[in-house]
Amino acid sequence: MIAESLIVSAVLFVIGVIGVLTRRNALILFMCVELMLNAVNLSFVALAKMHGVAGHVFVVMVMTIAAAEAAVGLAIVISVFRHFGTVELSSLRLLRD
Repeated sequence: MIAESLIVSAVLFVIGVIGVLTRRNALILFMCVELMLNAVNLSFVALAKMHGVAGHVFVVMVMTIAAAEAAVGLAIVISVFRHFGTVELSSLRLLRD
């Protein structure tokens, strides 16, 4: 049971990493980061089943951080969209020289 959960977690994490590395849309980028955080949560829960309750504490912490990241990230994306009219990261030159 634990091995299968860790395999699913690893697959989800790899899908998230591939999405972060290949996509240029800011919304999809945030969704891929959330997918990676959920993969980590799944591995924490699977390992907590074997080692005790400490994994559940980390899951709550990661969920709190993910919610804060999603709120701040979505606010930034909305602000960028209102200013530039797009959320494609390749077309934004805001932080370049």
